Amino acid sequence: MLTIQETFKPFIHDVWEKSGFSRPTSIQEAAIPAILDGRDLIAESPTGTGKTLAYLLPVLEKVDSSSQALQAVVLASSQELIMQVYQEFQKWSEGSGIRGATFIGGANVKRQLEKLKKKPHIVFGTPGRMNELIKQKKLKMHEVKTIVLDEGDQLLVREHFGPVLDIVKSALKDRQVVLFSATMKQETEQLAKNLTENPEVIRITKDEAIEQGTVEHIYFSCEPREKMLLLEKIARLDGIKVLAFINDITEIPVITAKLQFKELSVGLLHSEIGKMDRQKAVKDFRDGKIKILVATDVAARGLDIQGVTHVVHVDFPKDIDQYIHRSGRTGRMGANGTVISLVTEREERELKAYGRKLGVAVEKRIFYKGKIAVENARELERAKKR
Repeated sequence: MLTIQETFKPFIHDVWEKSGFSRPTSIQEAAIPAILDGRDLIAESPTGTGKTLAYLLPVLEKVDSSSQALQAVVLASSQELIMQVYQEFQKWSEGSGIRGATFIGGANVKRQLEKLKKKPHIVFGTPGRMNELIKQKKLKMHEVKTIVLDEGDQLLVREHFGPVLDIVKSALKDRQVVLFSATMKQETEQLAKNLTENPEVIRITKDEAIEQGTVEHIYFSCEPREKMLLLEKIARLDGIKVLAFINDITEIPVITAKLQFKELSVGLLHSEIGKMDRQKAVKDFRDGKIKILVATDVAARGLDIQGVTHVVHVDFPKDIDQYIHRSGRTGRMGANGTVISLVTEREERELKAYGRKLGVAVEKRIFYKGKIAVENARELERAKKR
């Protein structure tokens, strides 16, 4: 078994001890040796299994802090995920002398160029902005040894694939490319293989090293116009921290305003609000200043927020992968959680098909006296009174 003490430099070992980790997760045990050996890697592992550290720790281990050169690049599709990974980098690189910087779309370009003057060893960024800086010859890739694609299936889509390919090609010829994702379609894996050389493929289906929490999958049957009322009822439950997913970006401000009008503690997150507003929304939700965050799928990808009690599919996910990614925001690292779907009759059939495919029971619920109850709760109470 991989031991952190034997594998890594003292600064990583120190943070591991401080964090109170006992042993690496399955994805960490499988991926870390491969990355340290310089092999290309395609890794699939469920949400909440420690994928970020599976690549971050070996990347930190390999960086030469005495050099002035940029040595590693971490790419992700959303600003939120980049900032989250960067926070992890700051925590784990403490005292190492390793410098890092973030480059994301929507941020001030001049300020970002100032960061380059500090000669970062690792950069974390979204593909569009990173590619822009490379093309302007501001970001010099000629000594980059490792490129990480985080939530790789989101990066290997039409919108990002061109810039990602350009970034990979701009690095050293014998570069190392590693890709991580919670779900991996066959076509994504094929694209990943085109970007890599004889990659090791790792698939973790379930992590026995992580204590399993209980995630309950339930649904409320309703007409489309009733979804708003149900979301309001969910928002009034005690002790909740809810991530609610909407498909249509234009609907989010409307829904948020309606809930705020009812004096509920709500924030919103989508790709068309400014960088500072997005960061504030995530921070307020993390800190418990808001109880419910209404979001598009930009928030589903890789976002690790402690203590999310409920994920609500207000709008039905477009496919089973989207259901998995959204649902994976609750019940992380052994915590309990509840996944709620608000479904029409047609969506109910699809949801049950997802449940069968995933091997999870999806049960119907109603609201009774302001609480979530089993469907026959009213009948049971009436029977007691007879």
